[in-house]
Amino acid sequence: MNLAAEVIELVPEMKAWRRHLHAHPETAFEEKSTSAFVAEKLRSFGLEVHTGLAGTGVVAVLRGSDNSAIGLRADMDALHILERSGVPHSSLHQGKMHACGHDGHTAMLLGAAGALASRGSLRGTIYFIFQPAEENEGGGRVMVEEGLFERFPMRAVYGMHNWPRKPLGSYAMRAGPLMGAYDVFEIVATGKGAHAAMAYTGKDPMLFAAHAINALQTIVSRNLHPLDAGVVSVTQVHGGDTWNVIPQEVVLRGTVRAFKREVQDVIEERMRTIVAGVAATFDMTATLRYERRYPATVNAEAETQHAIAAATAVVGREQVDTDPTPEMTGEDFAFMLQAKPGSYVWLGAGRGSDSPNLHSPQYDFNDDALAIGASYWVTLAEQQLGRKAA
Repeated sequence: MNLAAEVIELVPEMKAWRRHLHAHPETAFEEKSTSAFVAEKLRSFGLEVHTGLAGTGVVAVLRGSDNSAIGLRADMDALHILERSGVPHSSLHQGKMHACGHDGHTAMLLGAAGALASRGSLRGTIYFIFQPAEENEGGGRVMVEEGLFERFPMRAVYGMHNWPRKPLGSYAMRAGPLMGAYDVFEIVATGKGAHAAMAYTGKDPMLFAAHAINALQTIVSRNLHPLDAGVVSVTQVHGGDTWNVIPQEVVLRGTVRAFKREVQDVIEERMRTIVAGVAATFDMTATLRYERRYPATVNAEAETQHAIAAATAVVGREQVDTDPTPEMTGEDFAFMLQAKPGSYVWLGAGRGSDSPNLHSPQYDFNDDALAIGASYWVTLAEQQLGRKAA
């Protein structure tokens, strides 16, 4: 494995940074202490530091001598999960946890920033982007809307996520869709409440829920081409307060995933038809709120080849999967990829077949991946921006 010497020297500090961040998780748009910690470290490397983009975002600049520039992005936020990992550096904030490894992502990019600053060898300019609110709230979208790429002009942007289901020291990336679009929906069915023993006097929204959930599962199987992926999942059902009362209202909530906008269109259209039709069947009303949260994460061809070259230089070609099966999990780096060409990669961080997966209360980022990820960033930057002549 070809790890950068400057990165190896920083491994003890990266571990300390990562564990500090893990113990002090902050959720979407509340990353004030995290942001201050990141900005202080970046300034200590002698970098130009900008704060306040998307509220708690941080961008550091390592300027080169020519006009070429790229961006490297890490996410900083935690999740509303009660930690049960049992590690010594467990969350000190009850009900909040770094269950997705953003603490590791932040530490790796800080390590790369420190290593590259100490080398001072780049001809081009690099922007280190520390993004808030990846989980559900679209901090990547907000950074783009607030002028990320106007204030920090770059030709391409790159992202990385640890992947516990892949072996430590491996990488996976592909051109085209890698992760799915993330939509949410809420259905409110309103009938007429009644005593459960006199159901004939009411209009039972529970019947709507039972039939609607069943019908929604036909959207993918009976409306999409078998090679067009889509997922419709009802994840919440709320209605009723006691055993013997038919409620007046039932609420269904859930998520939709797809890789293509056309598939999203079909699913939303069919969902609206089904909701209206089932409501009419049971002589009640129903409303659908359908919200498109994140677009699909779609990698550009040229930038993905650059990512492959950098990963290969670090871990070897046999450890780089260039055709992984895409996943339907969502990622708001997609907004940056809509604005600039780039590539998002998965860094293998597994500890074995029983590694807790992302968003598990038992999860803890694998610190053995820190040097590998930071070395990837250093290698990518030097390959794309060139090194100054000695």
